[in-house]
Amino acid sequence: MTLDATTRTRTETDSLGTLEIPADAYWGIHTARALENFPIAKRPISVYPDLVRALAMVKQASARANREIGVLDPAKADLIDRAAQRVIDGEFHDEFTVGVIQGGAGTSTNMNANEVITNIALEMAGREKGDYAFLSPIDDTNRSQSTNDVYPTAIKIGLALTLKSLLEELALLRQSFLAKADEFHDVLKVGRTQLQDAVPMTLGQEFHGFATTLGEDYSRLTENAYLLYEINMGATAIGTGITAHAGYGKAVLRHLREITALDLETATDLVESTSDTGAFMSFSSSLKRNAIKLSKICNDLRLLSSGPQAGLGEINLPPRQAGSSIMPGKVNPVIPEVVNQVAFSVVGADMTVTMAVEGGQLQLNAFEPVIAHSIYQSITWMRQAMWTLRVNCVDGITANRERLGAMVGSSVGVVTALTPFIGYAAAAALAKTALLTHRNVADLVVEAGLMSREEVTKQLSPARLSGLHPITQAIPVQRAADSVVEE
Repeated sequence: MTLDATTRTRTETDSLGTLEIPADAYWGIHTARALENFPIAKRPISVYPDLVRALAMVKQASARANREIGVLDPAKADLIDRAAQRVIDGEFHDEFTVGVIQGGAGTSTNMNANEVITNIALEMAGREKGDYAFLSPIDDTNRSQSTNDVYPTAIKIGLALTLKSLLEELALLRQSFLAKADEFHDVLKVGRTQLQDAVPMTLGQEFHGFATTLGEDYSRLTENAYLLYEINMGATAIGTGITAHAGYGKAVLRHLREITALDLETATDLVESTSDTGAFMSFSSSLKRNAIKLSKICNDLRLLSSGPQAGLGEINLPPRQAGSSIMPGKVNPVIPEVVNQVAFSVVGADMTVTMAVEGGQLQLNAFEPVIAHSIYQSITWMRQAMWTLRVNCVDGITANRERLGAMVGSSVGVVTALTPFIGYAAAAALAKTALLTHRNVADLVVEAGLMSREEVTKQLSPARLSGLHPITQAIPVQRAADSVVEE
């Protein structure tokens, strides 16, 4: 390594030749070549900080394992260990500059990590960056490793770390819907099937349903997280463990479990584990499920708040911004809309993951970079979408109680609650009459002499209509007069 005092660069060499590297850069020649080769996404891997931390965790665990089994000088291992910890703590993330989309099955990402951690360690030792004769990115920091075990292991650990924050947001969003369910527990409304009026329910029941479906997704995501805990450290190139000491696999697993606090396990078949990426497909699928369910909820919020005058207008979403450059006063449901768009992106990313998993060949899948990018983007966007939906929308939703009450009062759907008393035929006839005359169903029932006002009021109470106090006993059915049926 040589340093140019005038241009402040250093010269680094690899098997392809030499390159000038900025003297203050912690990355080196392998990263530089990746920056030249992959100007695709214009997004560095540092946009996913948990992936960067996971890479440093793998390097730290490997340094400790290599020291333990005696294949790395203790002083070198200590330098690598301390340098990796600084990355884990959030330093130097802007030095992880290779693009999220790259060829080489992740080699550029692994080398970026090797170079950054090595140069941090060199600086800590009082040496110049690039002094690889003292500490080598490949011979020391990458000792006992290959991209083909480091990269998928880091992806899995990073996703497990990111999932924790996603689950925290999902739990908070569920609580927000539960709070609204409690607030709206006594607000009657018309339920709908196939966008047509059905039977009454409460707005609280509707919001409780939203909370329940999010709770189910929490369980599915938690279950699928365990797919990420099987790693292949010690496999090296293709799963045979070439260049790795026999005791390395067990040692690095133990240190990784301690560093990550995750219940990691080494795959029983390292050859299969190195080539198989099915765990990523399953995890991506669970994210897609959550995205679709969340999108459906947002569709409902947009419908329920539509109008405010010529739509359903049952609820009010918090106004977040002016909705039009031409229509004064217009406010759009921008928060549910952005969540919808995130869901669409997650669906597309899941298809990308599926095709990338299918594209693997023989002993390795070369497309793990796009798998990693797709899943990390999905989980990151989902977390942020949940946050904005909770803070900027759900927490501020209000009910249009008067409008909802009027709609229930004039709805022919309430007649369904009276069919056990007056029979289906009479109920259908009364529903038809109510639609034609725009009269109240309860009034028509009483006028027809089918039920008393007191009994109709009782059976059409909010508790009965919403099913909170269901009728369980046998009820004698009264037959309507012919005039009522024909009316």
